[in-house]
Amino acid sequence: MGRPIWTGVITFGLVSLPVGLYTATDDHTVHFHQIQRGTADRIHNRRVNERTGREVQAEDIVKGFEVAEGEYVVVEPEELDGIAPGRSQTIEISDFVGLEEIEPVYFDRNYYVAPRGRQYTKIYELLRAALAETNKVGIASFVMRGKQYLTALRAESTVLVIQTLHWSDEVRDPGRELPEMPSRRAGKGKELGTAVQLIEALSAPWDPSRYHDTYQEKVRDLVRAKAEGEEVALAEGPPQATNVVDLMAVLQGSLDQARGAARGDGKPRKKASAGRKSTRRAAAASRKAPPRTGRTSPSARSSGRAELRQLSKAELYRRAGEQGVPGRARMSREELIDSLATARRRRTSSA
Repeated sequence: MGRPIWTGVITFGLVSLPVGLYTATDDHTVHFHQIQRGTADRIHNRRVNERTGREVQAEDIVKGFEVAEGEYVVVEPEELDGIAPGRSQTIEISDFVGLEEIEPVYFDRNYYVAPRGRQYTKIYELLRAALAETNKVGIASFVMRGKQYLTALRAESTVLVIQTLHWSDEVRDPGRELPEMPSRRAGKGKELGTAVQLIEALSAPWDPSRYHDTYQEKVRDLVRAKAEGEEVALAEGPPQATNVVDLMAVLQGSLDQARGAARGDGKPRKKASAGRKSTRRAAAASRKAPPRTGRTSPSARSSGRAELRQLSKAELYRRAGEQGVPGRARMSREELIDSLATARRRRTSSA
């Protein structure tokens, strides 16, 4: 069970609810140690006195604000807490606003909110249900670890969540920051209609478990491969930018591909020819017939390649490593598919 990183009370109107805040997310980034090249010697950072060059212990370090060159005002932690004791222990909701009114760029970190005691669960659930019913969030500010945060208290299905928000002067104006801003006239006409259809064809219910940090997986694969003396796969470069002259054709091709993927064949819809119909009948018959040994049928080879084409290049490379495919680090995605399909046919023939 986690420990709260902050405890205090949430207030709205005359109601006070004792709560604790708990970290809602984990960091799964692969962390490296710093070592000296050519050795296994770790590198450590030390706090050193700038004038004497001597290391300073943590308990001897205090906060200082420079008021003139070389002149500091020292501020103790208890003094920071003393100037706003209530703010460091209270999340006072000042307004309730529509969740859809807050632009996503303002959201920062998430914390779960829990009642501090069974006797407060009724107030907690009442607030959660009311926020869910109205689709509102409670706007409040509070002080934590010497810093004031603007926050939005919102309801999820079973729990309250505090999201810290950026202050308005922390959010940059894109008109000033970005070198190029598109004209609104560009997003009109047939191209817009096709783009909307493409988005609809690629739409799916939100399921966070479908998405994975593939970069961290590749970092771990890189470390494993180097530790075992294996070849390291090189990633493909980014695709070329779409030529605006070809934009409509690329959009239509993307739409056909997305609709084909939704049907499970990965290809645009076409009328089935007699040959394709007979192929499907033969494939259905082969599923009913007992398996045969010896030479692999064309339909089996085709299905094997189709299965391989569903895999990422990293997964193809991993399989190639398991099967000892030589020269795999220099292979393109298509070459990996060809090599794996050939290796599969050889295994099947020898079985």
